[in-house]
Amino acid sequence: MNYVDAVTAPESRTGAIKIYGPEALDGMRAAGRLAAETLDHVTPFVEVGITTDELNTICHEFVLANGAISAPLNYKGFPKSVCTSINHVICHGIPGPKKLRMGDSLNIDVTVILDGWYGDTSRMFFIGEPKLLPKRLCQVTFEAMWKGIEVVKPGAFLGDIGHAIQTHVEANRYSVVRDFCGHGIGRVFHDEPSVMHYGTPGSGPELKPGMFFTIEPMVNAGKPGCKVLADGWTAVTRDKSLSMQFEHTLAVTDTGYEVFTKSPKGWECPPYALDN
Repeated sequence: MNYVDAVTAPESRTGAIKIYGPEALDGMRAAGRLAAETLDHVTPFVEVGITTDELNTICHEFVLANGAISAPLNYKGFPKSVCTSINHVICHGIPGPKKLRMGDSLNIDVTVILDGWYGDTSRMFFIGEPKLLPKRLCQVTFEAMWKGIEVVKPGAFLGDIGHAIQTHVEANRYSVVRDFCGHGIGRVFHDEPSVMHYGTPGSGPELKPGMFFTIEPMVNAGKPGCKVLADGWTAVTRDKSLSMQFEHTLAVTDTGYEVFTKSPKGWECPPYALDN
């Protein structure tokens, strides 16, 4: 795969990996922080009885109030501002009238566009005290994301990220979803490269300073198979097993990586201490 200077490249997906200069970092930091702040803002509202559409509105209004727009809204026809994926929904759940119930697990996926820069992140939430399986699956998924992030440095390969994630997930007897992946990002929502969450060490494109992308493993308690529902968006596990996901946006730096979407409140993985 080819690499191109992001300054001269079109602001569209061209099939080449864009390399951003230091001048891009401030924009990505601001967009990433706002995406993370949006999840922090909505966290106290995630409770029994609220609808996912109400959570969507809370996020949407917060993003607008902070001078940005929600990237998913009307993206290829997606009708809402965030994705809300409950229980066996893997990703791209559409907010609606469904009320959250005690025992549910929920992923909220937020992407903002701030001054032309994209910040993309998602987190898990529990409605009430989780049972052992969801608690364990959540922790393994969070750890797997960080296993992938921690191998990021110049000279590493995309396959190293996928291998680190896959190894950790399968060692815990869960499975990695293969139908969806992370992606390049910057001034384009979904760009090169595709970041698989499974793979072989040393395979795929080499990581170079100035690459921006997401790492967002989706992990199933059962088998990895999925299907997309009739709405054209909602992806669910074929075997109805529980699925969870975490996502961060990051950069490859000269010495390793920088994560743009860490929670300012430290609310990275549930349970969240709401008195912060």
